[in-house]
Amino acid sequence: MTIKKIKIENFKCFNGVFTLELNQGLNILVGNNEAGKSTILEAIHLALTGLFNGKYLKNELTQYLFNNQIVDKYLDGLEQEKDVIPPHILIEVFFCGEDLPVFEGNGNSEKARECGVSLKIAFDDKYQAEYEQLIKRGNIKTLPIEYYDIFWTSFARESITSRSIPIKSAMINSSSNRYQNGSDIYISRIVRDNLESEDIIDISQAHRKMRENFMSDTSIKAINEKIRQSAKITDKRVELSVELLSKNAWENSLVTYLDDVPFHYIGKGEQCIVKAELALSHKKSKEASVILIEEPENHLSHSKLNQLVHHIKEHYKDKQIIISTHSSFVANKLGLDNLILLNDSKTIRLNDLRSETKNFFEKISGYDTLRLILCQKAILVEGDSDELVLQKAYMLKNKGKLPIEDEIDVISVGTSFLRFLEIAKKINKPVVVVTDNDGNVEAVNKKYEDYLGNNEKSHIKICFDRTIDRGDLMLGTKPFNYNTLEPKILKINGLDKLNSILGTQYDKVDDLHKYMKENKTECALKIFDTEEELRLPEYILEAIR
Repeated sequence: MTIKKIKIENFKCFNGVFTLELNQGLNILVGNNEAGKSTILEAIHLALTGLFNGKYLKNELTQYLFNNQIVDKYLDGLEQEKDVIPPHILIEVFFCGEDLPVFEGNGNSEKARECGVSLKIAFDDKYQAEYEQLIKRGNIKTLPIEYYDIFWTSFARESITSRSIPIKSAMINSSSNRYQNGSDIYISRIVRDNLESEDIIDISQAHRKMRENFMSDTSIKAINEKIRQSAKITDKRVELSVELLSKNAWENSLVTYLDDVPFHYIGKGEQCIVKAELALSHKKSKEASVILIEEPENHLSHSKLNQLVHHIKEHYKDKQIIISTHSSFVANKLGLDNLILLNDSKTIRLNDLRSETKNFFEKISGYDTLRLILCQKAILVEGDSDELVLQKAYMLKNKGKLPIEDEIDVISVGTSFLRFLEIAKKINKPVVVVTDNDGNVEAVNKKYEDYLGNNEKSHIKICFDRTIDRGDLMLGTKPFNYNTLEPKILKINGLDKLNSILGTQYDKVDDLHKYMKENKTECALKIFDTEEELRLPEYILEAIR
């Protein structure tokens, strides 16, 4: 059994109703900060377990679970003495799979016969009289959360507990670091959950013996005698000991070690990989049919991240996995057809890209696909030197601002323009391609025929010089290409200007052509840094416009 769909209403960043349909296997959530990736994972886990941040929700009810705009609208209505209804939070998880009469019914917001669970945080009518008195007094500045309750039911309108829900979830956030007495709570919980009840009894007994040995040590006896003699204020005995009275006292005093080093002293990256792999392998994850993983790339090197991604792909094919990430590597490697882009409470999928495009990005997973997906607009160029010149052109036209300051990303994509354009077309992303004509305008028109002329797209622009330049320079047996960016810049600025900018002293244009070709990146850096007046080819200016 898996999750078919989740509906979230008024929970944290979601103002109103948000609906997300899920794949039965892998789901990769991407989006900018505050897009709601973590909130979706929290909502699923909350509806299936009743837990929020590892604690039972009934003990953690707070106004801050509600969407701020919804709360503000309610409070503004009270201030204007309008008859406003206290806002609610609703999380509905729709199941698909085997028939479960206890969970099947029309007790959901769609009033359709479905299988699933509903968790609602809402005003409890039994407090109506007291609430009305509060409203009459006025001056309410916060949500009266004390009059709220949690209503956790199946779609058959039966009250439920986490134990009765057929889908089990495991929430893995390997980057969270919460310490208690020097021990990482997250990893201590994972270790504890792996233990059987007889193991815990054995640990508790060993811990008790440790306390007895501690108290019988002669040096501790001498120290406690000294304390008793100096503590004259009370008649009661004061002494040092080891905490033992609570049932799970051993959890607070034991520390996890890795190769004889306390866990919290090892590197953050190693901590993350150990936490993730322990969490994925512990018995609750094995029992769970849904695994929720938040930003697995945190603190991990490229090689460590590759290990983790491979581990997920190989060992959890039979699970429904929902991952949030900012990493192009994770998105590419796990497959773009599983990717769900979150933007302004809407979702976009890439699962109908051509199979060769998906395979390309999976095999060559270093490509910055998420940079294209997450920016507001993008300029695609072939290489690093082109990227620097485009940045310079943008700065000249925008009072020294870099494109990224306006959420415009200049991305080097090698020769993979068409693959990136396929994604841009799918997600309606405003994109400009800046490309050389390489002395063959007809070939450029052919390559980009789906985006030029009658096929032109309002959000995709192809910029290139339509003039073909020729010369006599030969590089070995091959003619020099006068139709790339560097020769075009030299053509429009002239020999003297480029000598001045580059710090060279060439007498012949073709000598400078050879120098610029052999030192592309160095020349691009000098063009980027120059304070001199610089002219740029029209197709570059067209891209900036």
